[in-house]
Amino acid sequence: MTLHRIKLVILLILSLALVLLVVQNTAPTQARFLWLTAEVPVILLLFLAAVGGFVSGLLVAVFIKKGAKTKLREKYYDEL
Repeated sequence: MTLHRIKLVILLILSLALVLLVVQNTAPTQARFLWLTAEVPVILLLFLAAVGGFVSGLLVAVFIKKGAKTKLREKYYDEL
C-alpha cells in the first residue's frame, strides 16, 4: 500500500468519525456562561470548545515564539 493510499484511508476514517459525531450529537442541551443561558446542540458546544482550544494554543505558541525572538535579539545586542 502506498503512502498516498494510507493517507486517503485515514482521511476517510476521520471523515466518517466526524459525520458520526455530528449525527449522534444533535440533541439540544442547556448551556450557561456567566449570566447567559441558551439551549444549543451538543455538537455546537463541542465545536466552540475545539475552536477555543485551538485559538488558545495558537496564541500561546505565538507569545512563546515572540518571547524567544526578543531574548535572542537582546542577547545579540548585548554581545555588540
